[in-house]
Amino acid sequence: MILNKNKEIMDINKYIEKAAVSITYVFLAFLVIGFVACDKGNDPGQDEEEIPDDTTPSDESNFYKLIRVENFQGTQDNNFESAAAAIYYSLENNKPMEAKYQQTNRWDLAFGGLLNSFVSGNNGSNSTNSGYGNTAKGGIAIIEKPFDEVTDIPVDSEFKTGGNLIGTDNYGEFGEGIGWYLYDFAGIIVRDGAYANQHVAYALDRPLTLKNGTVVPPRTVIVRTAKGNYAKIKLISLYKDQFERSEWTRSSPKVYFTFEYILAPAGSTKFEIK
Repeated sequence: MILNKNKEIMDINKYIEKAAVSITYVFLAFLVIGFVACDKGNDPGQDEEEIPDDTTPSDESNFYKLIRVENFQGTQDNNFESAAAAIYYSLENNKPMEAKYQQTNRWDLAFGGLLNSFVSGNNGSNSTNSGYGNTAKGGIAIIEKPFDEVTDIPVDSEFKTGGNLIGTDNYGEFGEGIGWYLYDFAGIIVRDGAYANQHVAYALDRPLTLKNGTVVPPRTVIVRTAKGNYAKIKLISLYKDQFERSEWTRSSPKVYFTFEYILAPAGSTKFEIK
């Protein structure tokens, strides 16, 4: 009788041990599932909106007419020490584009680098371009000619596809080739060196006579848009509501880009106004 009772107790203990093991496995399974679920929930890319390319045909009403943009706002940091986050503009739709559209074909012109003052096109094949990895086929070029005299569209091989390509001109300080503006650090290249005339950026949309008598020729920027159309651009100023050189001083409000442009469709060889 005692032996039977002891056997029953042993059987019960074994049952309890098995139940405990089963509960432990179940608990661990729930723990793993919960961890995975939490991990997925914390994935910063999980809820990111995937923005598709613009597949609509280009708006033909924007071709062959002069379009003016005033005070397109850039960085307000203005520390001259580090590159600013790029800002984007759609020439085809004539409007700024948010940074969330960077990996699409919805913008045509990027302003990056120091003070957002270096421009480039939108191209997905160049690793230095802001649009790297997208489908855009844009590019940029610069010509030493007044805007009104630029009528021929360059061949595609003349367009460069990198990022932050065109900015400071070699006639000024910190020049990086043929640029769209001349930077006068000490104020003695263009003016008399007075405090107010230092750190001024002179857009080269028209000829500029330097203090030593040298005449810097005007420049016109040419862009192949993300969709393969073309634009010629006259970059006029990076100072808010100030479009004449005589107004620009080191304390002028910046950075606010003013520019004009004319669009022409893919396959065109000429810029014109119709």
